[in-house]
Parts: sequence; structure tokens; C-alpha cells
Amino acid sequence: MGGKKFALLLCVEDWEYVKKMYGGYFGVFLKMLAEEGEAWDLYRVVCGEFPLDEEIDGYDGFVISGSSRDAHGNDAWICRLLALLKKLDDMKKKVLGICFGHQILSRALGGKSGRAITGGDIGIRTVHLSESSKAFSSLKIPALLSIYEVHRDEVWELPPKAELIAWSEKTGVEMFKYGDHMMGIQGHPEFTKDILLNLIDRLVKLESIVDTEAEELKAKLEASEPDQEAWKSVCRSFLKGEL
Repeated sequence: MGGKKFALLLCVEDWEYVKKMYGGYFGVFLKMLAEEGEAWDLYRVVCGEFPLDEEIDGYDGFVISGSSRDAHGNDAWICRLLALLKKLDDMKKKVLGICFGHQILSRALGGKSGRAITGGDIGIRTVHLSESSKAFSSLKIPALLSIYEVHRDEVWELPPKAELIAWSEKTGVEMFKYGDHMMGIQGHPEFTKDILLNLIDRLVKLESIVDTEAEELKAKLEASEPDQEAWKSVCRSFLKGEL
């Protein structure tokens, strides 16, 4: 797959722990997705940094990161990102959306998202892959995969012509695919345990969760592991045209 070129559309500001340990979220995504011979660029779209129109065609694919913002919001950069995603759809460019990226990709294609109906999700979640879908037929992976989740929003309604390819007991749309070129994942296949543990500590400091809840979440995280290698295979295979 040498010579291919990809870009990360970063929708979140790096926090100190991730910068110190991984060189920022860009480093986290490179660790999961990048392979020898590829070129990867970073666009901090949350700060208004977008690829120029003449640069877009030079990329084989794009990844949209998670965010603390709402995918159903109308911040200037979010509206600009929606316009870019519609253009990438027209160009049939490969696009992988993660968490917020999953939600905003759905919105750009005509779907709807908002606050999670059953409440937000933090921790590890078992996801059911659709056995009727051909999306995973080329991969030797189990029908149940565990993944880290951190979200308060979800996709309420899929875009027209989109295919539901995974769900969980908590979230109805864990994954969707749109044609052969666009795919969303609600969970965080790129997260490591230490990132999530650090994030839980940050949420306590922000008073988003209380200490007792944080300790329960940490205990559950220590007791189980996500299927990171399987998720890496899913993400790489989709982005690089093998899924």
C-alpha cells in the first residue's frame, strides 16, 4: 500500500497528557492506522485549519476524529466541515469517522444525531457486527467485538441508503457504511486504556462525573480489554480499500 496519502481532520484540542505521551491525537491515530510508505497530514479543523480545494484530490482518504463539541451544533468550523464532507462524498473519497466524526459524517449525508436517548456511555462496550452485511466478509473477525466508548451523543437516524453494520445494547447505531467510501464508528478504536483512564480523571475535575462513578468505571476498565487488533484491521482495511 506504499505511496498512499491520508489526512486526519482533528476536531478536538489536544490535552497535555496526550501531547506528552503520544505527541497529540495525531500520534494516537498514526499508531493505529499508518503503515510504511504512506504519507499522513494533519488538519486542525476545530481551529479552522482545512485542506485547500486543490489539495483534496491528492489524498486517498480522510479520518475525522472525536470531539467534545456537538455534531448537531452549528459552529462555523462544523458548518465548514459539513461542506467538506459533502464534497468528499461527491468525489467518492474514503472517509472514516470516529465518535463525533461518525455523527457528523451521518449528518453530512442526511442523517440525524443528538443526545443519546439512554444517556451517555463511558467505558468498554460489546458491539454486535451485522452478520447479514458484506462489510466484514473479507476479515476473519468475530461477530462480537469490544471497544472503548466515550460519548453523550449518538446517531438517531441513518442517512438514506446508509447501511447499519453494527449496534450494541446501549447504542442503536454503533457503525454504518455509506456506499464503499464512507464509514462511521461510534466507539474509539484508537484509544488506549491509559488515555481513557486519564480522560476519566479529567471528567472528575470538570465535575462531569463524581468520584464514586469514576472508581467504578476504572474498575471495569481494569477487568477487561477491547479487541484493539480487530478494530485496527477493520479501520485499516476500510480506509485502504480492502474492506
